[in-house]
Amino acid sequence: MLTFCAGVGSLGLELAAARLLEPWLGNSQLVWAALISLVLAFLAGGAWLGGRWGDRRPTLPPLLGAALAASFLTSLVPVLAPVVLRATVQDLLAFEPGLLLAASLVVVTLLSLPVTLLGTVTPWAIRLALPATEGRGRTVGQFYAAATMGSIVGTLAPILWLIPAFGTRWTFHALALFLLTAVMAGLPWLQGRRRAFALLGLGVLLWSVAWPLWTDTGAVRGLGNETAAGLLVYEDESRYNYIAVRQRESETYLKLNEGVGIHSVHHPSSVLSHGIWDYFLLAPWFAAQPVDPAAAEVLLIGLAGGTVSSLWSDIYGPAAITGIELDPQILEVGYTYLDMARPNLSAVAADGRRWLQAQPAHRQWDMIGIDAYRVPYIPFHLATVEFFTLIHSHLTPAGAVAINVGRIPEDQTLVDSLTATMQAVFPTVFILNEPVPPGALGNALVIGLVQPADMEDYRRHVQTLSPAYPQAFRDFAQTTLAQVSAAPVVSGLVPLTDDRAPIARTVHRTVWRFLQNR
Repeated sequence: MLTFCAGVGSLGLELAAARLLEPWLGNSQLVWAALISLVLAFLAGGAWLGGRWGDRRPTLPPLLGAALAASFLTSLVPVLAPVVLRATVQDLLAFEPGLLLAASLVVVTLLSLPVTLLGTVTPWAIRLALPATEGRGRTVGQFYAAATMGSIVGTLAPILWLIPAFGTRWTFHALALFLLTAVMAGLPWLQGRRRAFALLGLGVLLWSVAWPLWTDTGAVRGLGNETAAGLLVYEDESRYNYIAVRQRESETYLKLNEGVGIHSVHHPSSVLSHGIWDYFLLAPWFAAQPVDPAAAEVLLIGLAGGTVSSLWSDIYGPAAITGIELDPQILEVGYTYLDMARPNLSAVAADGRRWLQAQPAHRQWDMIGIDAYRVPYIPFHLATVEFFTLIHSHLTPAGAVAINVGRIPEDQTLVDSLTATMQAVFPTVFILNEPVPPGALGNALVIGLVQPADMEDYRRHVQTLSPAYPQAFRDFAQTTLAQVSAAPVVSGLVPLTDDRAPIARTVHRTVWRFLQNR
C-alpha cells in the first residue's frame, strides 16, 4: 500500500507541478524536459538512498518517517511556489541564458526533497519484505508493479479529476493527504513512544495542510483584489488556463496565465480596442475583389473573450461569425464580463484544427482569423504547412486568413518563419506590423490570400471605405497604410511542418533578446 501511494505521489507531483509552472514559464518542451528529467533524477537518487537506508534501518518506523516527511514537503509546495516562481521570473530569468535553467531551478527548489523521499519508498519496502519470503523475485516484481500502478493513477488523477475539480493548490494538498493516509495505516505496527511521536508528527502535518486550505484565497497565484494593473473582478483556474479579468477605469480585459499579453479587451466607451484585434478587421480589404464584411462568413480560431467578433459585429454589422475557443470557461467569462454576446456569433468550445478537420469540404469562410496564443507561444499545430493547407481548402476564392504573431522590432524571426510557411500555401502574403516602441513586445498580423493581390488593391479599398463605417475606424485604417508591406521571400527559411516546427526555440530567442533590451 505504501509503495502504491508513493507511486501516486511521485507522478502526481510531476503533473501538478507542470500546471503550477505553466502560468509563469509556459508550456514549452523545454519546461517539460526540465521537469521530467529532474523528477527522474530525484527518483533515481531516492532509489539509491532507499537501498542504503533500508540496509541500515530495516524497520518500519523510519520508512514511515520518510513517507511522512514527503507528505509534509508536498503540502508546502503550493505555499512556497509563489515566492520561488516570482523570484525566478522577475530576477533570475533576466540574467540567465534560457528558460531551461529557470525551469530547472524552480523544479529543484520545490520538488527535489519530496520526490527524492518518495523514491526511497520502493527499495526500502522491498528490503523489509525480502527476509520474510522465499520468492524474492516475485516479491520484487509485486512491489514494482504496485509502484507503477500507483504512478499511472498519479498521472491520470490530477489531469482528469483533481486539477479541473479543485485547482492546482488543492491538488498538492490532496496528494499530501493521500500520502498521510498511507502513513496512518502503518500506526498499528508502531509501539509506545514511537507511536506517540508519530501521532505528534501527523498532527503537525495535518495542521500544515489545513492552514493553507483555510486561508486559501482562490488561485495559486494568490493575487489580491487591488493591483497596479487594475481591479481584479474574476479569477479562476480552468482545465487549461489561469484566468483573470481586471477592470481599469472603463476598460475590462482578460489575461491568461499572467503573461505579458492581454487576450481580450472591452472598451464600452470606444469604437476600437486600440490593440491587435482592430487589425483583424482589415483582412478582407487585402483581396483584389473583397467580400462585403457585413455579408461575410467569418471563422475565428482563438475566440477568447470575443474582442474581434464584437468589433466586427459593431462596425460592419451582423456577419455570420463562428468562434472556436479551446477553453469553455473562457467563453463563459467572455459572455459575463466582456459583452461577448451577439446574435450573429456562434461560439464553440473545441481545438481549432481538430474542429476544422471535422467540417465538410464544402464548408467555406471568407475570412479566417487565428489568435490562439498561450503567451508567448503559438501552438505549433496551428502554424504549419499542413494546417494552412487545411485553412486554404475552407476559404472562398476571395478569402483571406490572418494570424497574430508576436515580435519585437529587433527580432522578426517568428514573423519571418510564419510568413515563409504561409507563402508555401498562399500566392500572396502581407505583413501588417502593429507599432511598438523599441525593445517592447508587440504583434504583427500576417495575412494570406487565396487569389493574388498587391498593395495598390489594399490602398484603394482603404481610401474608399464607406462613410457608413465609424470615422474612428476609417482613420485607423488610413494609418495602417504606413505599417503594411508585401511579405518578402526570406532565403534560408524552411516552412514549418507537422514533423518539424521549432516554434518554441524561435520564441525563446525572441524573449531572450527582449530581456536583454530591458
